[in-house]
Amino acid sequence: MSNFIAATLDFLANGLTRASGWEVFIFTMIVTHITIVSVTIFLHRCQAHRALDLHAIPSHFFRFWLWLTTGQVTKEWASIHRKHHAKCETEEDPHSPVTRGIKKVFWQGAELYRAESKNKETMIKYGHGTPDDWIERNLYTRFSWQGVALMLIIDFALFGAIGITVWAVQMLWIPVNAAGIINGIGHYWGYRNYDCADASTNILPIGILIGGEELHNNHHTFGTSAKFSTKWYEFDIGWVYIQIMQSVGLAKVKKVAPEPKLVAVKAEVDQVTLQSVIANRYEVMAKYSKSIKKMWRAELAHLRDKAKLEADFLASSKKLMRSDPAKLQAVDLQQLKELFAHSKALKTMHEMRVELNVIWERSSDTREQLVQKLQDWCSRAEASGIQALEEFAFRLRRYA
Repeated sequence: MSNFIAATLDFLANGLTRASGWEVFIFTMIVTHITIVSVTIFLHRCQAHRALDLHAIPSHFFRFWLWLTTGQVTKEWASIHRKHHAKCETEEDPHSPVTRGIKKVFWQGAELYRAESKNKETMIKYGHGTPDDWIERNLYTRFSWQGVALMLIIDFALFGAIGITVWAVQMLWIPVNAAGIINGIGHYWGYRNYDCADASTNILPIGILIGGEELHNNHHTFGTSAKFSTKWYEFDIGWVYIQIMQSVGLAKVKKVAPEPKLVAVKAEVDQVTLQSVIANRYEVMAKYSKSIKKMWRAELAHLRDKAKLEADFLASSKKLMRSDPAKLQAVDLQQLKELFAHSKALKTMHEMRVELNVIWERSSDTREQLVQKLQDWCSRAEASGIQALEEFAFRLRRYA
């Protein structure tokens, strides 16, 4: 009896593996990373956005792993995420910090997800194309919570009592990182490469901890791209895994964000230039924003020292200058009007940006008319006498 008690206590303390504290920690980091990878590659990029196709082997592995570690139902996750993109930053967005507040989304993101998963209209409208085979219907969806219960048993058997803590970390990993950080902070704080229609931000340029989902502004700008990194200094580990799988025939990338190709400058804008400019419009406007920043630096001394404009006014005006003109409110436009009274160059930069936006908005103009408008725009920019604007127009002619 004493031997049995001793063996039981030893099992409770050490489990079957008798792993050290560091070994338990490393195991936890590995399994949580696999869960993140499963979410970003399978649920997000493959199922929600159809940015890639997966071979049956990784597809079934990801589904099984997510059943064990999250209890996520593929159709529910994909539906809610698709609705998030379709209704982003509106009252219908299931988890927008803009409409619901950052605290609610960060701390109660999982609850918001569960509430939306019960919305049958969302499931019907946005859940098309997700797995509907026998194992999905009879195991993963029907017994969604039994998977995480099995994971608890596995963790306890492997590590004893500390396995419960390992399991708890696994269960919190997605609610905190996905629901809290991505859906919350990723629409509240960070940097933006592109001034897309919503408030999405890139949390960090190095996407490892949450599988590349850190690059959230890039993703919202190019929603169907399998690759989230767009700048040379950004790293998307999820994309690395996808490339590895593709190299061995386990994945097929369907779409990535367009990358502009530049040729020697042409005297006249043509239809190829127009097509490339429209296809790369977010990159074009990001470059224009940099031109505005350059112009701002050139004008700052005059605005501050000669025009005697206050620092707070200048700081907010700089932000307005780099914002999408379509998003500006009446009070913003009034502030810019006051700014432009002291800088003709900045006024010209703003007005030219408004005109450039029109080229890729819905229009009844023919392609030939749009080509002519782009040619006229470049000609006026090059004749403006504003160096930053001239350099931008010169580059714009090189799109191909």
